[in-house]
Amino acid sequence: MTGLIFRLRRLRHSDQAIAAAVRETLVESLYASPQSLVIGALTSSAIVGIVAAVSRAPVLIACAVAVTMLAAIRIADAVRLYRRTATLSLPSGVWARRQELIYRLGALGYSALLGGFAMLTLVQSDNGVLHLLAVTMSIGYAAGIAGRNAGRPWIALAQLCFASLPIAIGLIASFDPLKIALAVVILLFIVAMMDITLQTYGVILKATVASREKAALAEHHAAMARRDDLTGVANRTAFREQFETRLQRLAQGDRRLAILWMDLDRFKEINDSFGHLAGNALLAGVARRLDTAFAEEGIVARLGGDEFAVVCAVAQDDEALALGRQILDLVSRPVEHGGRMLHVAASLGIAIAPADGSDADTLLKNADLALYRAKDGGRGQMCLYEPLMDEKIERSRTLAAEMQDALERGEFHLVFQPIYDLSGQRILSCEALLRWTSRNYGPISPAEFIPIAEDNGLIVAIGSWVIREACRLASRWPAEVKIAVNLSPIQLRAHNLPSVIVGALAASGFAADRLELEVTESVLLEDVEASLAALDAINRLHVRTTLDDFGTGYSSLSYLTRFPFQTLKIDRSFIADLEQNPASVAIVQTVIDLAAKLGMRTVAEGVETQAQLDQLRRTRCDAVQGFLLARPIPAEQVTALFAEAAGGRDEGVRAQARP
Repeated sequence: MTGLIFRLRRLRHSDQAIAAAVRETLVESLYASPQSLVIGALTSSAIVGIVAAVSRAPVLIACAVAVTMLAAIRIADAVRLYRRTATLSLPSGVWARRQELIYRLGALGYSALLGGFAMLTLVQSDNGVLHLLAVTMSIGYAAGIAGRNAGRPWIALAQLCFASLPIAIGLIASFDPLKIALAVVILLFIVAMMDITLQTYGVILKATVASREKAALAEHHAAMARRDDLTGVANRTAFREQFETRLQRLAQGDRRLAILWMDLDRFKEINDSFGHLAGNALLAGVARRLDTAFAEEGIVARLGGDEFAVVCAVAQDDEALALGRQILDLVSRPVEHGGRMLHVAASLGIAIAPADGSDADTLLKNADLALYRAKDGGRGQMCLYEPLMDEKIERSRTLAAEMQDALERGEFHLVFQPIYDLSGQRILSCEALLRWTSRNYGPISPAEFIPIAEDNGLIVAIGSWVIREACRLASRWPAEVKIAVNLSPIQLRAHNLPSVIVGALAASGFAADRLELEVTESVLLEDVEASLAALDAINRLHVRTTLDDFGTGYSSLSYLTRFPFQTLKIDRSFIADLEQNPASVAIVQTVIDLAAKLGMRTVAEGVETQAQLDQLRRTRCDAVQGFLLARPIPAEQVTALFAEAAGGRDEGVRAQARP
């Protein structure tokens, strides 16, 4: 008995400490079997009705009516809950407290009525059969309820006492020794049933807690499986689920839905220049900004790599474009990492449902097409989907797939355009130009395939091959002839560029000072410090560097004082105007004079007429290049030109030696 009292005291504290979710589950267990409650209520009502009718005692009849009415109320409550009425729309904590109170009042009232009815039957009637029916009904109810309602032990224990104790009191009040003995048995029965109820409750509570913990763990894992590990925003799986849910609402009168597909421009350069930790910090910073700005009413997801998607409801196209501008602005803000400010821009493609598609696959494809068009527009741009995009973008994608193994298949080759001295007689250098002849599509313009190679990252491998191949072929030429190779922005800042150069020179035996690497002025605008470091590393190898397309940037003169160039290439736009525009003549002359004072050579590119060449001779330019002098030709023809020039010199020497 002492142990039972201790367990009852501990129960009071433990029951108050259980979590709200566990309490809700335990309250639901009260209604877990509405059939047993209905059967018990109907059976008890029938028995009390029979006893009251046979005894004809007014107090028993009144009690029987009360039992029947309360039984009907409890049945209605159980059925109502079973059918999931509006009560369940309440917050879970509110629902649990309200429903437990309703059940407690009904259960305790019903138990008290049954126990009181049994006691009154013992007192008001001398019929032994009626005594048996009333006592058996009440004790049977108490025994059943001790197990059925063990999930809420205080309710079960109170019902047990309310249904049984009145019987014991009625038996003791009779002063009949046998009935008193039966009362003692009932009291022992109550103690035993209380112990069983507490044990059952312990098992139920343990199982419920374990189940809730397991469910919470599974829910946590499910949530984590739908979150991007690095950035914390939704991943591709969660994005697809949420996106399709939002699309389904369109049929219910929701506003139009815009999907904005974003790709960070030249993100690979961040990884190559500053490391993957810097790239990760940049991705996380961009994701946080997007999540803060759009997650409350839209969807923000990282789809993989440096691709993100934002979905928002819009009223019209202008609103989608405004969202796009906001996204580009958020991305353009620098992200601090390790004391360095990381800068990146983005390209954005926009598709709007239902105009651009009503299903997820179509909309994603069209947003992706718009993104490709935005990249073609020069990056840092956004573009709305248009049906005409499909053909051009599909060709770009096809060529990108073709390019994957084109290098291994030997589809790339080099041609060379000679660079002459001002006389136009002596070749000083040759510029290596990349060409691609696809197995399926034939010759592809460099203006088309080089941007594709830069987008998919193949430009580094292809560019490395160009350096090696150019050095190999040029090693057969006269020792005074140099070779010029163009570098892409990605290749310039690739960490392995110096090792590629050293390897190419070593394999070919080509002298380092005969190799010239050309970069365009626009490359320097993107990251001055990284570009400066890369050019310094190249010059330390004794390889020469050339600033190509000089005059087309934004602060050209400032570069001349900071960057270690040995040669300036004057952009063809100035050369084309030499015949008609005196201003172009003045600009070209100024550039040549400035370069001479800074110790740099000058090359004029795009020379196509004799008048342009004559004007350049008057400006004392160091070298010229263009279709007037020579078009790009294979390496064999370049070798033949050198052989022809050498033969001419030999013939001249022999002619002078003749008597």
